[in-house]
Amino acid sequence: MGWFGRRKKQVQLAKEAELVPDALREHLSAFVGTRRGVEAWVEQPTSFNKPSILLVAADGESTRRGLPSADYGYQFAADHQIPCYDAGVVPYPKRMREYGLRAKREARGPQAPSAN
Repeated sequence: MGWFGRRKKQVQLAKEAELVPDALREHLSAFVGTRRGVEAWVEQPTSFNKPSILLVAADGESTRRGLPSADYGYQFAADHQIPCYDAGVVPYPKRMREYGLRAKREARGPQAPSAN
């Protein structure tokens, strides 16, 4: 990438940052600020989905939101100094699935012991 290409990319990222709704920016920042050990997975766009970011906390709690571009997701992670992975390369953490199962069990309430 030449000198002019770098400037063009910075301008594009700045424009995309302006397109991000304040509510989205606040939600993602609040998630990072109120949870411990947050990591980010950037999901590339497909023919029917726009790019998105998945934030996963140390306990497995997660949130996913659509973004104007994948580059914005990488920039968000860099700005908040959290690790960032490409979702097509690095698999989602097991703790995220375990958190979902745990939440379902807690929502069902206590189970009666089975008589065997």
